[in-house]
Amino acid sequence: MQYRSLIHSLTFLWARRTVAAGSVLCAAMGPLAHAATVSGWEVAKIEGRDYVSVESMKRFYSFSKLTRSGGSIVLENAKVEMNLKAGGNECLMNGVKFVFTHPVATVGDKAYVSRMDLAKLIDPVLRPNFIKNAGDFRTVILDPGHGGKDPGATNPLGYEANYNLKVAERAKSLLQTQGFKVVMTRDSNRYLSLQERVDFANAIRENAVFVSIHFNSGGRAARGIETFTLSPPGVSHYGRGLIAADSQERTGNEHDSANIALATSVHGSILRRFNDRKIQSFDRGIKRARFSVLSGVKHPAILMEGGFMTHPYEARLIANETYQNEIAKGIVDAVAKYRFAVGVKSTVKAPAN
Repeated sequence: MQYRSLIHSLTFLWARRTVAAGSVLCAAMGPLAHAATVSGWEVAKIEGRDYVSVESMKRFYSFSKLTRSGGSIVLENAKVEMNLKAGGNECLMNGVKFVFTHPVATVGDKAYVSRMDLAKLIDPVLRPNFIKNAGDFRTVILDPGHGGKDPGATNPLGYEANYNLKVAERAKSLLQTQGFKVVMTRDSNRYLSLQERVDFANAIRENAVFVSIHFNSGGRAARGIETFTLSPPGVSHYGRGLIAADSQERTGNEHDSANIALATSVHGSILRRFNDRKIQSFDRGIKRARFSVLSGVKHPAILMEGGFMTHPYEARLIANETYQNEIAKGIVDAVAKYRFAVGVKSTVKAPAN
């Protein structure tokens, strides 16, 4: 599959947006009837949740074409192709996989996406230039996971903690050549608790972004890269059901929109570099989780997993310096593209409520 950086390919599309998401989405998402049209959005209550029709999305985001074939739903224009599947919770945007909170629903001949996924995922990805106070930063916080007494995932070729540090060191050097200030939670093989990492990041007072670097472990068949952002309030940790604590807003939720835009840039940029270098990989998607380093950090924050230490093929890749460098370069590409995307602000005022 040809992966394209979504952040890169949407740049010119974003500049054409003429309304602000916050006002429209909030206006549309008041108390909903079973099905109604509110402020131009066709909305519905499905299994107790608020949903918005795909037709409404087509109009609002200026998609020129909507195609349905069986359960497959495709929205497209000159810059973006969005693929959905009725009953599924995966969304492909320009070949980059996102994991929805709720499955795509159908009522009669119409398809619907949950309000949560529209407001907290689709909108900030398609229109990052409407994310408030996100582009004004020069500092990048790199967090090489594990270290010291905590080696992370291991295999006969090495330790995750060492690979995390190598990628972070390479990314730091490249970011500095582009004029960024870079700080690392650790620059040697030493142990930091999760809270120490959060405290370190929060001690950085200037605007910054936080990228936690990891490699994965699982069964021998598990493979691929995945990127996590903090679950918004009301969204569970990936892979488990909703619990009462999931309704609480965490420190990191202040940047829900920036988090998903940053994750999109990093995840898409790494996949694009892999594709350009013909490195075989598998896209496990951009997901939501409640990791401590994401919950507590006051800056836009993501956690990326660069492959599985426990997969025979990926274990050899991860140990390869070229592979490590491509991940580092992907992070560097992504930070620059993200800053540009969220820094280009619309000059059009939001409509009155």
